[in-house]
Amino acid sequence: MSASLHPAAPHHLPPFITAPGDTDILMVVMAVFLIVAVLAVGLLFLRLHTLPERIAHKSKKLQFEIVAVLGLLALFTHIHAFWVAGLVLALVDLPDFGGPLGRMAGSLEKLAGFAPGRGAEGVPDDPAAPLAHDHGDAREETKELTHA
Repeated sequence: MSASLHPAAPHHLPPFITAPGDTDILMVVMAVFLIVAVLAVGLLFLRLHTLPERIAHKSKKLQFEIVAVLGLLALFTHIHAFWVAGLVLALVDLPDFGGPLGRMAGSLEKLAGFAPGRGAEGVPDDPAAPLAHDHGDAREETKELTHA
């Protein structure tokens, strides 16, 4: 084999063409660049995907858990509406309904003479049996009203 160039080949070869047996520097650089680019895009995607959870982290526990579940649903189902709903829920500050309702329940327990937090003791867990009503009279009245 001769080391001379083919007569149709240009006399000056570009620097990215290597001799046989040498390391292809361009391929190595591009492989490293491709790995770094894929990792950077993946990191950007995950940071963007967890944006609603990071916003809701400062809010109430229940709101944070709902936003986290919506984020997981969006991640595993690829339905973007879950992510948008989680972002909207994270941005909206939900009012505290438990505080006023708890104060109302405490006041009602105090009015009823129960100790605070002891209002439901003594109430049976089983619901009461439904009362039996005789609907016979109502059926007769209905017949009279509908009969011409």
